[in-house]
Amino acid sequence: MDGPLLLQYLVVALAVLVSAGAVMHKQFPNATRRLRIAIALPLLREGRPAWLRAWARRIAPPGQGGGKNCGGCNGCG
Repeated sequence: MDGPLLLQYLVVALAVLVSAGAVMHKQFPNATRRLRIAIALPLLREGRPAWLRAWARRIAPPGQGGGKNCGGCNGCG
């Protein structure tokens, strides 16, 4: 395969993945949140390298907190 053609395929594949991720985030936010949690949790386990755990913290979605008196346990919603 020719070098420039392979590069073109890689750029198109990356654009398709980014586009699919944006659509999924917009149309299916709960599924996207669960997917991010499912990917991040195994990477956060003890014994993993520090760089991998830092990357997992970036992948993980932000916590959903309640009002000012909420502890953030997500038990009410």
